[in-house]
Amino acid sequence: MATATAARGESAPGLLRRLDVGTALSAALFILLFGGWELAVIWGLMPAFVLPSPSDVVVRTVVDLTTATTLSDCVYTLTEILVGFLGALILGVGLGALIALNPLADRVLSPYIVALQTIPKVAVAPILVIWFGFGIESKIVIVALIDFFPILVNAVSGFRSTDPRQILLMKSLEATDWQIFVKVRLPNATPFLMAGIYISMIFSVIGAVVGEFIGSARGLGSLIVQRQASMDVIGVFSILVILTLIGIVLNIAAKMIGRRLAFWSETEGASGI
Repeated sequence: MATATAARGESAPGLLRRLDVGTALSAALFILLFGGWELAVIWGLMPAFVLPSPSDVVVRTVVDLTTATTLSDCVYTLTEILVGFLGALILGVGLGALIALNPLADRVLSPYIVALQTIPKVAVAPILVIWFGFGIESKIVIVALIDFFPILVNAVSGFRSTDPRQILLMKSLEATDWQIFVKVRLPNATPFLMAGIYISMIFSVIGAVVGEFIGSARGLGSLIVQRQASMDVIGVFSILVILTLIGIVLNIAAKMIGRRLAFWSETEGASGI
């Protein structure tokens, strides 16, 4: 009995630490914003056909998430996001290592990479649709282009952040260049890479939706266009909620992977973003 009482007494401070002032204020702000939004629609201060109530949006979102057609569009968009992101990750890390470790490659490639980044991806998207068609391929390319630069910049910074003394130590132990890269450079770059991954994961959702806006018969972006054409405002908000949930889940997954791969380094800011 004493042990159980002590355990309850010890668990209370942990719960109080989780329920800190910041969390309480964030929850209060959420209730204030969405409660005020709901009341504004109920009282007629905001027409429902312009801005539907949160309760109507939640109901429609639940219906959409139990509809086979919408779930198929979710899988289609998620496939574009993940495949495009993986392509950008492989290319960004590879080129980042090459630029960071080879000064000649840096001088040759950097101007072209910067020029590519300055081109608005939304302006290039119609051309990519013409080149790769209205299928999933063009959307994957758009996602990869949007994700590429944040990953590349963080990869270059990460590989260049290696302590030269660690390199000298490995060379004194007669380690090969590949062993130095795997054992020293890559672990040092991992926190930087995870920072780029956090940013790119959110950009992936934007890129997929932009590509579907321009030309696609499937996907959540295409569904938004269809519902907007039929003035289905609640349906549009429902898809926006689903896209937000996808972005949140992907961000959480990226952070969980980051904590396992770079457990020795704090890769998040104080806000947890």
